[in-house]
Amino acid sequence: MSIVDKAKNAAEEAMGKAKEAAGNTTDNEELQAEGQQDQASASAKKAGEDVKDAASDVKDAFKG
Repeated sequence: MSIVDKAKNAAEEAMGKAKEAAGNTTDNEELQAEGQQDQASASAKKAGEDVKDAASDVKDAFKG
């Protein structure tokens, strides 16, 4: 996972947390849900990148 991808995912997760908190504060269920969706999206992207990293590590292990 590149450093840029990590930063983008962290930013998306942070934005999601902020939206969810703002939704909680203002009793805005739509904003809460949007924040939760942003967090879930960032987590899914991170999981996908982790799988790619693991596959790359396995490939490198067989090379060496």
